[in-house]
Amino acid sequence: MVAIVGGHPSRPGSIASPDAPRPSAALACTIASLAGLMFGLDIGVISGALDFIGKAFNADQRSQEWIVSSMMIGAAIGSLAGGGVSASLGRKKSLFIGAILFVVGSVLCAFAPGVTSLIVGRVVLGLAIGLVAFAGPLFIAEIAPERWRGAMVSLYQLMITIGIFLAFVSDSLLTPSGNWRLMLGVIVVPGILFLFGLFAVPESPRWLLLRGRESEARAVLMRLRGDRAEVDREVADTHEQLRVPQKGWALFRGNPNFRRSVLLGAGLQVVQQLTGMNVIMYYAPKIFGMAGFGASAASWATAVTGLVNVLATLLAIGLADRLGRRPMLISSFVVMAIGMAVVGVLLAMGVQSDAARYGLVAMVLLFVVGFAAAPGPLVWTLCSEIQPLQGRDFGIAVSTFINWAANWLVGNTFLTLLTTMGQSQTFWMLAIFNALFIPFTLLLVPETKGVTLESIEQKLMAGRRLRDIGR
Repeated sequence: MVAIVGGHPSRPGSIASPDAPRPSAALACTIASLAGLMFGLDIGVISGALDFIGKAFNADQRSQEWIVSSMMIGAAIGSLAGGGVSASLGRKKSLFIGAILFVVGSVLCAFAPGVTSLIVGRVVLGLAIGLVAFAGPLFIAEIAPERWRGAMVSLYQLMITIGIFLAFVSDSLLTPSGNWRLMLGVIVVPGILFLFGLFAVPESPRWLLLRGRESEARAVLMRLRGDRAEVDREVADTHEQLRVPQKGWALFRGNPNFRRSVLLGAGLQVVQQLTGMNVIMYYAPKIFGMAGFGASAASWATAVTGLVNVLATLLAIGLADRLGRRPMLISSFVVMAIGMAVVGVLLAMGVQSDAARYGLVAMVLLFVVGFAAAPGPLVWTLCSEIQPLQGRDFGIAVSTFINWAANWLVGNTFLTLLTTMGQSQTFWMLAIFNALFIPFTLLLVPETKGVTLESIEQKLMAGRRLRDIGR
């Protein structure tokens, strides 16, 4: 899973106001968060359709891996282009382009006459996802009131999990008919709704200020905030932020301390993908099928997995700023390692009884809870927090690209690993990865809970050890 916390995060430890955002701001953020819903739908929908696609096109194992992973190639390209498109055309137009590409890609996939054309459709979907994954959270961060920014950006992450769940339910309902074209095509409906919903949202006031269109920016902020003093303060704060030039590549080349934060961000993204979560998201029906479930039962077990993912994400949103990043990550890696190890043991023993089958489902659900509680949302939080202001856009862009590259690697090799290494050995390998991520966290990951971004940057640039740049 992937999500980007765009823009300049509000300072940890800032005093929150109980006042709710104005309806116009809440509506705009909610519509923008539907980009996350599309993202989740695209991740989830392929899992239930894959076996039927394989039979319809006589697609071998490698072809199926490419059908799954081709979306990530498009997303990597889209994420690289996202910064330029968003900066030149604006956040809103970037979302428009992403919505159009999503609708086009969904139609191409639903009517694909063969494997090659299906892969092309998946790449187009990936381009859409790459664009909206960059522009969506960035847009939300720039239009949400400061005191509600964290909650609004978290809504985007939650929408991803809801999209995955809805895709799993849709696949489950269509599994008895085997209508994979409808499975892939039905997601065009939320894509169209998102496209038309964008007509109701304004352009980002921050982008308008960046373009020197202050009167338009003030008009948008008055609509979103309704208080002239707050508008004046926000315009002044934004002008102050924009005075800090982005030096990304030059800073990366010339400053070893910045290189450390970029490499840590990239490492965190590799860790997130090698946990094996996207293996579950893309191939859950196949995994449950290996445990002896029939197609319909495997599909509904997958839907339950999606529901647990949603509920655990809600839990993570509530706990992240209470328990801290490091304790939650370490606890999650322990849980995930146990879950994958037991799945491997059950597959090695042969899942013959109902008790063993339901035990395997329980371990997969335990794993999903572990991921959703920490590595899913917190990796993106950390990647935005550890980057200094002058290089934050560059650092997050690198993190995003590495996430999609690692995502592609996982999606493109899982079925091959099952064949070459064996089923149980593949899950034991994932368990070992999760166990290794515990010392990785202890040695390198800082505790950023309650620490201002300025303090983190000061310690980083002073050469402090990475794990010591936080609290």
